[in-house]
Amino acid sequence: MESISKISSIFETARDLTLEAAQSAGAARSLNPRPPRDLPFAQIKKLLDSRNDRDILEGLRKVISMMYRSKPCLPYFSAVVKNVASPNVEIKKLVYIFLLHHAEAEPDLALLSINTIQKSLTDQNPQVRAMALRVMSGIRVPVISQIVSLAIKRGCGDMSPYVRKAAALAIPKCYKLDPNTIPQLLDYLSILLGDKQYYVAGSGVTAYLEICPERVDLIHKHYRSLVRKLVDMDEWSQLATLRLMSIYARKCLPVRSKKMKKSKTRGFYDDEASEEEGSITEEVRILDPDLELFLRTCKSLLYSRNAAVIVSVARCFLDLGTPDYVDSAIGPLVALLRSPQDIQQVALYNIVDVCLARPERFVRYADHFLVHASDPFDIARLKFEVWTLIYTHCEPHVRDMILCELEHFTRALNPEIVQESVRAIGRCAQSDSLASPRCLRILLEQVSSVDGNLSAESLTVIRHLIQQDPQNHTKTVIRLAKNLDITPNPEARATIIWLVGEFAGVDNESNIAPDVLRILAKGFATESEPAKLQIVLLAAKVYLHHLNNLPEPQPQSSNPSASFQELPPSIDQDEPDNPFASSASSSPPANPTYPNPSEPPDPDHPIPKLWNYILLLARYDTSYDLRDRTRTYRALLANSSSTQLASLLLLAPKPVPHAPSPSENRRDLPLGSTSLILGSKFAMGQGQELPAWVEEGQEPDPRLRDEGGVGKDAGGVSSVGSGRPAGEALDAALREEKEKEKERGKGKGRMVEKSLEDWLGEEEMEQEEEEEDGSGEDEETEEDESEYEEITDSEEEEGGGKMEAKGLVDKESSSPSSS
Repeated sequence: MESISKISSIFETARDLTLEAAQSAGAARSLNPRPPRDLPFAQIKKLLDSRNDRDILEGLRKVISMMYRSKPCLPYFSAVVKNVASPNVEIKKLVYIFLLHHAEAEPDLALLSINTIQKSLTDQNPQVRAMALRVMSGIRVPVISQIVSLAIKRGCGDMSPYVRKAAALAIPKCYKLDPNTIPQLLDYLSILLGDKQYYVAGSGVTAYLEICPERVDLIHKHYRSLVRKLVDMDEWSQLATLRLMSIYARKCLPVRSKKMKKSKTRGFYDDEASEEEGSITEEVRILDPDLELFLRTCKSLLYSRNAAVIVSVARCFLDLGTPDYVDSAIGPLVALLRSPQDIQQVALYNIVDVCLARPERFVRYADHFLVHASDPFDIARLKFEVWTLIYTHCEPHVRDMILCELEHFTRALNPEIVQESVRAIGRCAQSDSLASPRCLRILLEQVSSVDGNLSAESLTVIRHLIQQDPQNHTKTVIRLAKNLDITPNPEARATIIWLVGEFAGVDNESNIAPDVLRILAKGFATESEPAKLQIVLLAAKVYLHHLNNLPEPQPQSSNPSASFQELPPSIDQDEPDNPFASSASSSPPANPTYPNPSEPPDPDHPIPKLWNYILLLARYDTSYDLRDRTRTYRALLANSSSTQLASLLLLAPKPVPHAPSPSENRRDLPLGSTSLILGSKFAMGQGQELPAWVEEGQEPDPRLRDEGGVGKDAGGVSSVGSGRPAGEALDAALREEKEKEKERGKGKGRMVEKSLEDWLGEEEMEQEEEEEDGSGEDEETEEDESEYEEITDSEEEEGGGKMEAKGLVDKESSSPSSS
């Protein structure tokens, strides 16, 4: 019979394997696999009620497939839950998955399975026990919070570390079910944080950060053990532990600094006195031993295969360590550029943030930031930014390479990359004045480009460079003015016209502003609105320079009416089409725009004619903004008394523009956070800021971090058996014994610690004294020695096996000389 049953089981197994192979082969043959067909309710119910494990598994797979396709599965709840007691592990897994998804919808039916799940907590298989604990904590029914707490307590004492890890992960779930269980959960958490297995302790750290991140007192005695286990933890536990240790270091490990003398090196023939005079003091940061232990351990994590771990270590070094530690993280950060594009982009944001603080350390990796043809715009933009940050720290050949690459990308097909490369060239020219002529030559070649965006962006950067040194760029302005005929872009034309007007009074001999205004006035009607606004502004500046160059007015008589000047002949008087017409009945009034009213104006001067002509053209323009600005300029320049005010408004020196790095506003954002990528402090990134450093003198007692011994006696000395090394425990015991011996006063002399040579010397002296003294004194010394041996033997028995006695009774009190 046994052979027949074995043969039947073999055939059953072969049948199952054949069916699975056929299904997988059919799925592989079909190029467009169809979604699984749902069986009727009665058929699935029949499969779930079957006594055959294979049928039950088939029915559970159908139900789980329907569940993940968002189809109604609650009618199968009772049929699925009754299989929770099956001894088959695969069936248990599928039933537990179903329970986790639908326990909230049917809490009463879910509670029926709690007893069976509790029995699984005592199963021989640790995988079943851990799975039962995970499912019990995942059933979000608040009634079972105490049962879950007891299950966690059982899991904390389990022999299998896999079950203890499940207990640690169940603590946050139990806290969400019922926050009143926090006292019990903190006790369990303290046990799990001190677990010897690194993956149990790592899960405990994750639970700690979720339920009580402010309870730093729970970490004191586990600090050093967690630091030692950090290397062996999984990636997610490493991230949680790095975050926890950063917060702990800020709250419990103060920043200390020490002033040290740094001597300046003198010449070879200088005397020593001069070298001492050149010594200066500098502050050097001293790391706490526990903080240094953590930072040294973090160095090995820089070789992790997880990019998030590398970025988190770099953040720890940046927030807690010295510049040497930050420099050690730069190489692994740059190595992340070989990752996929999504990781590469996030890594570049963090690299730029570190580069803002330590740009000189990225010089050796300049060729790692070469832009490839397949790089998207965001990655290319960040690489350009790194180049502009390290440009001033590079050697000449590296600077040439950077400028050649940027010049190459000004001819790219992507307009965004072209604009970003032009901006990068401008930032390089601003940071290095020696490279400014070359950068300006590259940008001037782009002014006449067919691409209007490129020419406009190039002119904006050129304008910034000219404003930095206007005296040396007169010829540059003339060259730009010649390109007005071949520059169709409105923004580019407006920029050139503004530059001509801004630097019209720099050099009177080579002033081309009136000629440019004359040429532009011919095509004023066909210009765009930005260009028209700049033409009106140019006319106002040219006319104002003409007024300022006129001779000073002669002193007038005391007639009060002589100082009054009437308004100029308005273009609204008489014939509006002729701005130069005046009333025939009245004498021609003096032109108020000239400072000297006694001298008649020159009617043939071209500049006033140009000014009035531009006013006339702007009067009939369709733009409200243009007409309003024209009226403002006309009223400002109508009266000679307002010439100084017009000079202050129109000819005031403009501040030199400075284009900072685009990521300058991200400098204060935490490394590795979402806020750094998004560029602002959103709600998701506010909780990641570290607290301030604890002030020196207010930090917790460092002895609290001694592993296994946090209790102190009245004297402030740790008690014996507190987990310290055996040598320290014996030394403390001997010191206590010496104090007790002094208090009892059993010795005749004073307890003195003696070396081996002292002991041998005293023995020789005692032998000589015994020979000289009588036999009575020998008997007394023998009695004293026997009494001392009895005392030390009894003390060793009471002290629990102490190795030696520290004191010795002095024999001098019994000697004849002392008597």
